[in-house]
Amino acid sequence: MGDTALEAVLRRDRAVVTAALVVIAVLAWAYVLWLAATMVMPGSPLPDGEGGDMAGMDMGGMDMGAAMAPGFRAWAMGDFAFTFTMWAVMMVGMMTPSVAPMLLLYAGVGRKARADGRPIASTGWFFAGYLAVWVVFSLLATGAQWLLARLALLDPSMATVSAILGGLVLIAAGLYQWTPMKGVCLRQCQAPIAFLASHGGFRSAPLGALRLGMDHGAYCLGCCWALMALLFVGGVMNVLWIAGIAILVLLEKTVPTGQLIPRVLGALMAAIGTWIVFQAF
Repeated sequence: MGDTALEAVLRRDRAVVTAALVVIAVLAWAYVLWLAATMVMPGSPLPDGEGGDMAGMDMGGMDMGAAMAPGFRAWAMGDFAFTFTMWAVMMVGMMTPSVAPMLLLYAGVGRKARADGRPIASTGWFFAGYLAVWVVFSLLATGAQWLLARLALLDPSMATVSAILGGLVLIAAGLYQWTPMKGVCLRQCQAPIAFLASHGGFRSAPLGALRLGMDHGAYCLGCCWALMALLFVGGVMNVLWIAGIAILVLLEKTVPTGQLIPRVLGALMAAIGTWIVFQAF
């Protein structure tokens, strides 16, 4: 295959992967926006103006208001499953844009490797491994939400009702931005080629690519988990808050400023958290 033809194929392959990532992210964000728009708070009227003091809007047998604000009653299995799904889809929407450079690199190299007769595992296997890490995180986040709701520390929008707790979360997240662990994980996310070089390169076997994707996802989790904890400060269903955190994650990983953005952000979060705690006392 000539160089020109190969370049055309690589461009087409990157376009396909880009389109797929855009579709995945758009669908995930559409689901989050739909949840935010249709969520009915306890005590709020139903959309048609009827119903008075309702706990929520029934959807297919599930009390949606209770699932979104389960602190008002004990969680059923359906509530846990619903909340877990919400977290998992939200993580897909938030993290897909930031992993796009890595996936585009993988897809481009994969196409060239196939043209050279040395195929590697599909990009889908790598992406599946990456998302698996965030699915596990979603399970842990669901458990954290259940615990906070059980302790009556969440309001119906799933933001903490305790100013002290919210301030402490901000302080902890801000300090984490300055830790060596944050720096190591961020460098692996910012430099896909360096990540691949340090992990033995691409894999020809699907399970190997799945494990490689999980390794990359673990670094991204180590980089971003503290920012995700801030969802409990501003509200898990606060769309502007979700979008703001997603943009911060994207900037940290793609803008070539090294540790500048996370450290400036960390100092700001710690300062705001300290002010909130001081005001609470």
